[in-house]
Amino acid sequence: MVERPSGTDLTNPSTSRPESPENSDAPDAARRGFLRSVCKLGLAAGAAICLPTLITDTAEAASLSAPRRTLQFVSLHTGEKLKVTYWADGRYLPTALQDVNEMLRDWRTGEQTRMDPKLLDLLFQLRQKLRADQAFQVISGYRSPKTNSMLHASSDGVASKSLHMEGKAIDIDMAGRQLKKIRQAALDLRLGGVGYYPKSSFVHVDTGRVRQW
Repeated sequence: MVERPSGTDLTNPSTSRPESPENSDAPDAARRGFLRSVCKLGLAAGAAICLPTLITDTAEAASLSAPRRTLQFVSLHTGEKLKVTYWADGRYLPTALQDVNEMLRDWRTGEQTRMDPKLLDLLFQLRQKLRADQAFQVISGYRSPKTNSMLHASSDGVASKSLHMEGKAIDIDMAGRQLKKIRQAALDLRLGGVGYYPKSSFVHVDTGRVRQW
């Protein structure tokens, strides 16, 4: 279950940590115009789907051999926290995936999507590679078409067809870890795209084709 800060009312306008735009398909672009907006809560109904494990590489199989896969998140925009075991007993857990969808929703509009389970596995492997037990600090998870269009219009660094809109990308940081080491660990995994934004203090990872910028 997503843990919300005491006294937080997500239905009312509030200030939040500025979010920098990101481009998942192009080289690093200059960061422009920090954006502030209203965060609305709009939880989507519907159950998540149990999916079989898809192992395509020996190294990946080894890193995913743990009987339980657990992740921790904290939103730098809403202050919400989530610690969730999303995989156990040989399957993805529907209720846990639903909690992840809620946690990684578009914080501006409250809209959710089904986050790619492979993205969670990527984060799990990244956590293992870093030998870290800290929470992933989330700058941006899912982006609704409306939010992505707004960001795209204000910055050349935001892809018009960002993988954020498909639930296949996330922008992260981790307390006590050097950003460049998070980036290098993600690159070493070779499980998708990796973007490096030291000025905005986050690393972008996605489950698209292997590439870097």
